[in-house]
Amino acid sequence: MTAEDPFAHLHDEDYARAFSRDWTAWRDLLDPGGRACLPLDGDWAFTLDPFDEGLRQRWYALDDAAPETWTVPRDYDPGGAHTVPVPSCWNVLKPEWTHYEGAVWYAREFVHPGPDRDRAAILRFGAANYAARVFLNGVFLGAHRGGSTPFCLDAARALRRGANRLMVHVENRRRDDRVPMSHFDWFNYGGLHRCVGLYDLPAHHVRRACVRWRDGAIEVDAVLSPEASGSMRFRVPALGVDAPMAASNGGARARIPAAPELWSPERPKLYDVEIAFGEDVFRDRIGFRTLAVDGTRILLNGAPIRLKGACVHEDDAVRGRCTDDADIDRRLRHVKELGGNFLRLSHYPHDERVARRADAVGVLLWAEIPVYWAIDFANPDTYADAENQMLELVARDANRASVALWGVGNENADTDARFAFMARLAEAARRADPTRLVSAACLVNREKFRIEDRLAAVLDVVGLNEYFGWYEADPRDLRRLLANSDPGKPVLVSETGADALAGLRANDGRLFSEEKQAGFYVDQVAILRECAYVQGLAAWLLYDFRSERRQTRFQRGWNRKGLIAEDKTTRKLAFGALRDAWADWR
Repeated sequence: MTAEDPFAHLHDEDYARAFSRDWTAWRDLLDPGGRACLPLDGDWAFTLDPFDEGLRQRWYALDDAAPETWTVPRDYDPGGAHTVPVPSCWNVLKPEWTHYEGAVWYAREFVHPGPDRDRAAILRFGAANYAARVFLNGVFLGAHRGGSTPFCLDAARALRRGANRLMVHVENRRRDDRVPMSHFDWFNYGGLHRCVGLYDLPAHHVRRACVRWRDGAIEVDAVLSPEASGSMRFRVPALGVDAPMAASNGGARARIPAAPELWSPERPKLYDVEIAFGEDVFRDRIGFRTLAVDGTRILLNGAPIRLKGACVHEDDAVRGRCTDDADIDRRLRHVKELGGNFLRLSHYPHDERVARRADAVGVLLWAEIPVYWAIDFANPDTYADAENQMLELVARDANRASVALWGVGNENADTDARFAFMARLAEAARRADPTRLVSAACLVNREKFRIEDRLAAVLDVVGLNEYFGWYEADPRDLRRLLANSDPGKPVLVSETGADALAGLRANDGRLFSEEKQAGFYVDQVAILRECAYVQGLAAWLLYDFRSERRQTRFQRGWNRKGLIAEDKTTRKLAFGALRDAWADWR
């Protein structure tokens, strides 16, 4: 029995083993690769379970008998459950669920032709916040923790011909040993908040592939189904590439000379790529580009680039953390209308469609995991959770040209335990993907007014969160901080901003007014552009978002630092002020 599963002793050996520390690993991830699936989105039965009675009473193993046929009473009745959409966040579906944190059960039926020994059946969940346990026809398939990355499970051993019942136990309790821990500055939405699908693939298939351009050649690293071997073909029709590959023991690698047009925000060129392996064909649209650091400069395709944009939370006044294509396109359009080329996806992995759309329209991204504030840095299991989330994010977005930086943490005090934890995490990200830059949003020494976080030594780009002119009243202290610092590598202002309630107007420097916020950004840009090692700015932030920590009369449960209000339409004065201030900052 583990602290994570106090009920393991009540269940069979296989079930108890599944709740050990051997959670679903990132190596099992399936990239859809353009292949069709049986979508399992739509209406699901939904039952609150605040005391985890469903685990104790084995709700997942109950039949669907109508209550009038029961010989003994039950505490779970699928026919009496609420009906909710998937994907969704339960907090926005009913007022009484708004602040619920705990366990729930999702259940639905689907029809399937049944298992086939020559086919693989893989369940893929886009995300479940925070921990999920999955049962198919009463059989435990596996578990996953981490609320924002996809996970996959083998469904073949439990599939039936005809009707099948899928049940998912999801819980979003805030805990000190989790990532994020119990204290954070956004809303704790819960639920199956991204798509669910069942993939029917040949037994030997491509699980995922990393395709990138480096030193004059396209490098292909494919992960296949276990022990798969045989001949493959890698094709990029627009480049005239049609090359053989040899698969052995579940993997294949190749290096193929090519001269693609390189991807950039100004010209986001994408190529159709495919990998054929037996009956399976993996497809993707991929941009090729290079990223590097040269002294204090960030280089894209060998040329210096300044990153200008905003941070954004995956938060919606109506849908919570759920998103759709229109919402994604809106945030990308808004950052471009701001005159920007960059978004920081705060503070957890966003929907995978964001990076795909950013590839298409030409917006660079900082993608991160929620190693936020006072994580339990001394706990090995907390580190394992963080590293797994990092590796799942890297594996998911390996082919996205828009993803430029991996963020390994945000505003963590510089302790020995934290340094060991995050230095190890940065190295794990770099090993998994040596083609992108690693960063973290660091704090500063407020006594010396200096950037001197020890973590900077293991980062490619130093992220600087600073609010001079807001939480620190005098914006001129920013100039003092920059003059006192000599990081020897690029610095990106990863957060800066000021609250403003949309419609609150005052010309007297009043806090929370639109004029105060607009003036803040004018002052910031004027100071930052004087510093040679500062290579960009991510305004905090694009839209107002829910945060229960914020309870002044101006906030009422919302962080009001957005350049645009929570309706994602009403622009504050700061939007235009920032756009104009940095227009010629090259």
